[in-house]
Amino acid sequence: MKKMSAGRTAWMISFLVLVWGINWPLSKYALAFMPPLLFSGTRTLLGGLLLLPVAIARAGRLRFHATWPVYSVSALVNVVLYYGLQTAGLEYLPSGLFAAIVFLQPVLVGIFSWMWLGESMNGLKMAGLVLGFVGVAVICGGSSDLSGHVSAAGIMLALGSALSWALGTIYVKKNGPRVDPIWLVSLQLMVGGAFMTALGSWTESWGEVRWAPSFTGAFLFISIFVIAIGWLVFYKLMDGGEAGKMASYTFLIPLVAISAGTLFLHEPFTVSLLAGLVLILLSIYFVNRPRPQGGQEGAGLPG
Repeated sequence: MKKMSAGRTAWMISFLVLVWGINWPLSKYALAFMPPLLFSGTRTLLGGLLLLPVAIARAGRLRFHATWPVYSVSALVNVVLYYGLQTAGLEYLPSGLFAAIVFLQPVLVGIFSWMWLGESMNGLKMAGLVLGFVGVAVICGGSSDLSGHVSAAGIMLALGSALSWALGTIYVKKNGPRVDPIWLVSLQLMVGGAFMTALGSWTESWGEVRWAPSFTGAFLFISIFVIAIGWLVFYKLMDGGEAGKMASYTFLIPLVAISAGTLFLHEPFTVSLLAGLVLILLSIYFVNRPRPQGGQEGAGLPG
């Protein structure tokens, strides 16, 4: 495979960190115009459909009859549970706080990789894991100082979102080599998105959707740039051998989310949130310090 230039790699990583960071406050804003299940389902379904032409060009790599269980499980964990819990949880917590808790995911991946994939565990990683949990505890313990809608349910949904993302990452790390990455993302988005759209159509009302220009713009931005183009850029980085470098910049995403939420949604930025975020950033750095190449990160960075 041809390795990308340093400039192109930096541009693509910067793009991902930016769009996946502002996705959180943008999604919270969009929920004022559309019920959560319908929003979660339609944005992922549209993102998958936009990726379908790229996937069709790789039709020979699909092998659906032999690999459909991988697509099905991935759709359940990485789309239905991750995006579903994320969208529901954003109704209860400020977007920056929610993103900070969800980005405990790299820490959970470190634990699960050690438990189930036989990856090494050393003192620095152990310190990182402890720091991550302490960081979440500090954020949750100081949540009463936050204005707005903060609840135990929101914190549990954020933790559930992080857990489903971590489990999905481990599953794809183990089974991903059996499938084409573009088909994996496209199918899991379409299958998971169609399921949540159908469920939302049954339990929610399309009459509650307000197609205001600002919402339509946010919806299209998320579907096109965060989900469709974001995943294409991520797999381009993977194909270029840059997945490990992408993982090392994961910690910037909640920082962008918190900054955008504070600037545009006027969400509070408290001392406990800052302290917890710093602990989580240190945790992610310790757990994801550069290591020998060879392990595929899998579909582990959804926006």
